[in-house]
Amino acid sequence: MKGESESPLKICCVTGHRIIPAEQLDRVEAELRGLMQRAIVAGYDTFLSGFADGTDLIFARLVLGFQDDYPVQLEAAIPYAGRLKCNDPEFQTLLTKCIDVSVLNEQYNPSCFFERNRYMVDRANSVIAVYDGRRRGGTYQTIRYAEEVGKQVAFVCICP
Repeated sequence: MKGESESPLKICCVTGHRIIPAEQLDRVEAELRGLMQRAIVAGYDTFLSGFADGTDLIFARLVLGFQDDYPVQLEAAIPYAGRLKCNDPEFQTLLTKCIDVSVLNEQYNPSCFFERNRYMVDRANSVIAVYDGRRRGGTYQTIRYAEEVGKQVAFVCICP
């Protein structure tokens, strides 16, 4: 109707490890799917992935799977332009399904992944973390940043 503003997007992003032990992959994927479904039921309609191997690509694939039943959309946050040349067919296919692709740096630089992670947390209302408990690395830094800025973080545990 004229005069009514469109409701704002509710955005959920993901952070997580690139390597998930094979024996835990099915459980981790099922738990991730469950958290995403709860987010959808709670009104989330946009899911933001950093498109790294592992967690990020699983998350992106799951978003597309939900599109059969829910009006959800996928966005990508790419740390630097060269990453777009990734020769992984799944990466390329998923990327074509995104409603938006943000490339945060023209060139690789040592902080580009950190910048990408902060960008995602800043855009999101909540964060899902696939996390093994290590107190170092990008996933840990992203969780800490999300908590510092008051974002809700839901966890899928990668058990040691």
